Amino acid sequence: MPLTDKQIQALRPTEGRVTKHSDGGGLQLWVTPSGARLWNLAYRFAGKQRKLAIGSYPTIPLKEARARRDHAKHQLDAGLDPSQQKRIAKLTAALQQANTFDALAAEFLDKKRGEGKADATLSKLKWLIGIAKPLLGLRPISEITAPEILQVLRRVEARERHESAKRLRGTIGSVFRYAIATGRAANDPTTALNGALISPVVRHRAAIIDPQGLGALLRAIDGHIGTPEVRLGLQLLALTFVRPGELRGARWSEVDFAKAVWTIPPERMKMRRPHRIPLARQTLNVLKDAQAVNPDAALILPGMRGRGRSLSENTFNAALRRLGYAKDDMSAHGFRSAASSILNESGFWNPDAIEAQLAHIERNVVRRAYARAEFWDERVRMMQWWADRLDQLRRGGEVISFSTDQGRARPSTSVK
Repeated sequence: MPLTDKQIQALRPTEGRVTKHSDGGGLQLWVTPSGARLWNLAYRFAGKQRKLAIGSYPTIPLKEARARRDHAKHQLDAGLDPSQQKRIAKLTAALQQANTFDALAAEFLDKKRGEGKADATLSKLKWLIGIAKPLLGLRPISEITAPEILQVLRRVEARERHESAKRLRGTIGSVFRYAIATGRAANDPTTALNGALISPVVRHRAAIIDPQGLGALLRAIDGHIGTPEVRLGLQLLALTFVRPGELRGARWSEVDFAKAVWTIPPERMKMRRPHRIPLARQTLNVLKDAQAVNPDAALILPGMRGRGRSLSENTFNAALRRLGYAKDDMSAHGFRSAASSILNESGFWNPDAIEAQLAHIERNVVRRAYARAEFWDERVRMMQWWADRLDQLRRGGEVISFSTDQGRARPSTSVK
């Protein structure tokens, strides 16, 4: 006789055994000693008695349990085993879950992590992917369309973050290309979005490149009354013109005082290649001052939050603001532009040597190998000239004497 909800709710567990209550057609409600009520379907397939677990009551109500029983009967009529079909459905659902944008993005990030990408790069990728997750995360990646992606990008554009929207499109495209390479997507819908976004206005990092203005900045830095690590850091940025992040992570183990060279390991370089900086006399003196401030620290410029932690990302820019330089006047990255401009305008140095010192990668492998071999001695002389030039600008002078060497102008060691 078919069960009713009232009968089911009145059922009580029996200690030590499971009781079975039939609803007809093989559908049974099993009541366990713990009080759980479980739907099961008893059936025969290929001459053998089998059981299909349907779910628990009341999560699966009586009406739905009967519908699932009827569906199983249809499968049996079609020559299919309901239990096997259930396992196939679970595997299919798990496979679909592994093919979501979330899952592919996580694999893509793991790949980048395995390639040794910098923490800052990984954090930026994770942040960009996080923007896409609310709309795309649970969608099977092979079903995501260009209009869906455009909807995500439009939300970013609505906040006038045009550069972020452009980067987000590129990052989503990278996830799709990874999915294509691993056989889980057939195409990259971001390619259909060429021209669909507002082109961002290119804004170069603020920099003071005129000698008089740079000299005033150097004097202001020398008078900085904040923490010594910040003042020393700004001085080192001016002398070495490395990227701010490369300086913030600098460690004493990377500095060879005897050879006057600082070697930045590849994992901390933007281009993932080791980079050597010749250390001028003035640079060595600043480093010795930094060593005296924190003699036991592993980092050259430890942060205030702990000796083992570096200065925060915005420290140098914030210091420039306190010195009276607005964000449109000067940035921590601007020392690189200043050095590039003044060194090139001097006419004393091979442009390739300047590019090598700026750690700008040369795409031609042969040319890059040649540059490494030929420009080191010139870079050593150039970095000392640069430090001397900064001293002169700090004093307010403008004239450098030079001599000729085999027909080409070369700076002399004296500074007027």
